[in-house]
Amino acid sequence: MSEFSDSEKEILSKHFSNVKDSVFAIITPRQVDRGALMSRYSRTDKSMRRIFLDEFLQNENRGEEFYNRVLLEYGDDSVAELGEAQIAIEGLSNIAVKKIEDRRIGLSYLEKSSRYVAWDKKVNGEYKFFKEPDIMNSKYADKYLESCNFDFDVYSKNIQQMITYIKERDPIDNQKFKNSDGIEVPFSRLSNEEDIKSATRIYNATIKAKALDTLRGILPASTLTNVGITGNGRAFEYLLTILYSSGLKEERILAAKIHHELDTTIKSFVKRADDRHGKALQKYLNDIKTTSISLNKKYLKIKKNCDFLVNLVNYDSEKQAEEKIVSAILYEQAQGISYKSIITKVKKMGPATRKKIIQSFAHLRQNRRHRPPRAFEMTEYTFDFLTNFGMFRDLHRHRVLTLERQLLTTEHGFCIPEEIMTVGIKKDFKDCMYKSKEVFDLLCQKIPEQAQYVVNFAYNYPFFMRLNLREATHLIELRTVPQGHSDYRKVSQNMFKLIKKVHPNLSSIIKFVDLNEYKLERLEAEKRIEEKRKKFEN
Repeated sequence: MSEFSDSEKEILSKHFSNVKDSVFAIITPRQVDRGALMSRYSRTDKSMRRIFLDEFLQNENRGEEFYNRVLLEYGDDSVAELGEAQIAIEGLSNIAVKKIEDRRIGLSYLEKSSRYVAWDKKVNGEYKFFKEPDIMNSKYADKYLESCNFDFDVYSKNIQQMITYIKERDPIDNQKFKNSDGIEVPFSRLSNEEDIKSATRIYNATIKAKALDTLRGILPASTLTNVGITGNGRAFEYLLTILYSSGLKEERILAAKIHHELDTTIKSFVKRADDRHGKALQKYLNDIKTTSISLNKKYLKIKKNCDFLVNLVNYDSEKQAEEKIVSAILYEQAQGISYKSIITKVKKMGPATRKKIIQSFAHLRQNRRHRPPRAFEMTEYTFDFLTNFGMFRDLHRHRVLTLERQLLTTEHGFCIPEEIMTVGIKKDFKDCMYKSKEVFDLLCQKIPEQAQYVVNFAYNYPFFMRLNLREATHLIELRTVPQGHSDYRKVSQNMFKLIKKVHPNLSSIIKFVDLNEYKLERLEAEKRIEEKRKKFEN
């Protein structure tokens, strides 16, 4: 006999994907009710659909009442993860978008690409960069505008010239493409009209991406971008708290705008971002910042180092790392044996035995999508980086849990791509850098955080990253593939070499690292995009 009457089934069909099966989707329209149902589900022996009929159908405020009690009164943060939202933010700076994307857990991002989209268009006669309020109210406003506009002028006027140069350097006749039979042949041997169109489309997209990649170092951090965010209420609440506590007006204004929009969908999940609990957390975050600044002034009087790309600064000895990983490998299938007993046994193994065990798992991997088992998370590496800001943006996407970075500055020099010098725009490029530095030096005396907006992507940027061997394997293998950017490929290759130097045996798990150099990096990526397009059209 069914748990529900016919009339109840009719009601439930509007709120759940089915009324009979033990597996069903919750489709009731209000996000707050969906989350509250999930949470209430864990506190009763009733079925979810029965909870809905008995409690939520009778009281349209049941979801909000539940969250007010559980979140605000009891402080049960985990239930805030049951509400989800998607937010689009348009026209925010590269300073603000990185602050948002620093949140590593609970939020997913899609950001406007600097390699597929050109920033040469004007809106109402103005380039798209952020007019920072504190700068615009200072006596250096004109210099700031002049510097940013000059950057965009140089960037814009050289796009076509860079495209022409790269086409001449890497002509389409030197590239290979798949024909209708799926065989890769030189462009000149394509005979089918559709194949020629497809190859030309791939080639032109690759050339444009390479040109924009090369020129993006000219752009200032004030450059406006777009980002889409998907996440749960708990993560959004913490993001809002971070932005509310910021020293930058742009980020505080964004906090209020995001909060307002989230109130339309998951209001109950983000209430504490700016209430008394949120304000106390904001004060705490500012206290951390103030204390850190004070301690820096007191204890750090060290000469700045501007001549490295990536250093490995902290790691286990290979013996210790192998013992941790081998013990974790053996633990999962060692029914009833404690981890302590296993690691004691492993410590008595000889290096040849440990190596054999590690190699057996390296052999199992057939491609880079075959992730090493979680046992390889048992050893970690801390890398110190000084890369250009554009390169940081690429590595930042990996969402490594421990990543700390400093303020943008012009103090560490800048990178000049080889193509910039070959095309003959080295002087314009350097003039952009020098003009930016001049304005930065004026601003940073009074408003160091705001001074970041004028810094170009080409300027070197310090950050450190701690990641385990499993994370390192994913990052290094992905970022050294042929279609990757030459900048971050070099960094990732160096990371691999540093790991191999200290862990020659363990580094064998990083099986699909590519140590070659390529000129037309994006070609393979565009080929795959084109193949997907064809499949979709068919």
